[in-house]
Amino acid sequence: MFEIAELGVSMDKAEFEGKSRELQTCLQKVQQQLRNSRKSVIIIVSGVEGAGKGGVVNRLNEWFDARGVETNAYWDITDEQKLRPRYWRFWRNLPARGRIGLMFGSWYTQPIVEYAFQRSDEAEYKRRLQEITEFEQMLAADGVILVKLWFHLKKSKVEKQLKADARSKHAVLQQSPWNRKYSKQFDRFLDVSQIAISMTDTGCATWHIIEAADVHYRDYTAGKTILDSIQPYVAEQPAQPVAHHGKEPAKKPAQSAVVKTRAKAKAKTPKDFTVLDRVNLQKVIEPSEYSKKLVKWQTRLNELCWQARAQKRSLLLMFEGWDAAGKGSAIRRVTQSIDARLYKVISIAAPTDEEAAHHYLWRFWRHIPLDGYVSIYDRSWYGRVLVERVEKFARDDEWQRAYTEINHFERQLTEHGIVLVKFWLHISPEEQYRRFKEREKTPWKYYKITQEDWRNRDKWQDYKLAVNDMVEHTSTAAAPWNLIAANDKKFARIEIPKTVCRMLEKQLG
Repeated sequence: MFEIAELGVSMDKAEFEGKSRELQTCLQKVQQQLRNSRKSVIIIVSGVEGAGKGGVVNRLNEWFDARGVETNAYWDITDEQKLRPRYWRFWRNLPARGRIGLMFGSWYTQPIVEYAFQRSDEAEYKRRLQEITEFEQMLAADGVILVKLWFHLKKSKVEKQLKADARSKHAVLQQSPWNRKYSKQFDRFLDVSQIAISMTDTGCATWHIIEAADVHYRDYTAGKTILDSIQPYVAEQPAQPVAHHGKEPAKKPAQSAVVKTRAKAKAKTPKDFTVLDRVNLQKVIEPSEYSKKLVKWQTRLNELCWQARAQKRSLLLMFEGWDAAGKGSAIRRVTQSIDARLYKVISIAAPTDEEAAHHYLWRFWRHIPLDGYVSIYDRSWYGRVLVERVEKFARDDEWQRAYTEINHFERQLTEHGIVLVKFWLHISPEEQYRRFKEREKTPWKYYKITQEDWRNRDKWQDYKLAVNDMVEHTSTAAAPWNLIAANDKKFARIEIPKTVCRMLEKQLG
């Protein structure tokens, strides 16, 4: 694989200077076209130590308009990053639509280093590479152009450079502190890297191996590769507003086999019976028992949250349900149980302009709790397969592939050790109507009822089918759905903390 980058190709300074001016002009032109598209670009700069990756990054910042480029280097992992799932720091730095993200190091760095130095086994390494492939496919499906550059030097060149650096005070000051450490494991590092490149070289995220022995050839080839990778996606495209949703384009992307299968399965779902019809809405709790049980489960939840804090385990509660199902009041009963220093409630509404300029999961990654803390979502990422599906804010291919994307997202959370508890609060159409009318008549509740609530009620069956598909595709062993009968508010307010306690007890041991 790496033999193609050991040919000794070079470019003299005069040729480089002549070609680089034209290349810079083309890169800035394509960057301007990118601004007017719904695409974003991620350029991953990886390779052997000593190949001059830092020089490439500096050159690209010189060639591009720096106002549209964000450069992030991934070296050491901070304490803040250690307290969250691995991908949290990458999600925070994903470029908005119309912008370019330069990643000096990436989600490849840690898996390669850990396996190269035998801190992980082969099975774990390949599992993480598969996770990377899924992540990159998700980004590409959302409009991210991935350009992955691997800069290579053969072993003799690395050894020669290290000897030269040892004699040069200036070079010693400039070189990476990792150079000598990795040079001792050069062959092992190449073998491990070759596995990574082979397993993650896909149609939507191709690896480009570049010979780095000659600086001019290295930099020009990197720039030309980036230009050729971006140009087909943005050239001659009319300007489009950067918005979260828009009208369906005339030509829809081809659906994957998984999406097609799901579309067929959805069509076969009986309209008169869904998973929600299995929820027994007749469940009630006697008023005399309510206060006693509420105190019992709130006390237990308080104890378990402190236990989770001691074990550095996060708790993430997610509430979905019908309008007027009692999500807000249920959340208040939960927060009464938890020390205010430990929790944060995140209410999800329509995305802001900043949020709409990113992948829809970006804004949820920003609120992942630190280890030992609690995040409570009042509505969530499931809006993608509920309101965005029913109201046609998302195209069919977008919400259909979201099931896989959400499962991938939640798997990362639970593998990090986060205890994820998902609730759907279910009520009958008759009970919802009664609560709507009550809100209209109650001065301190009147603000809760809007014309949009009444309009959504007319699409009850559509939402019911969407919930059925949501539960079918995203209720997993690590993150099951809990369907709560909420016609009796007091029953729901007991069932929810009890469910959270049982999940915490199971997870904390």
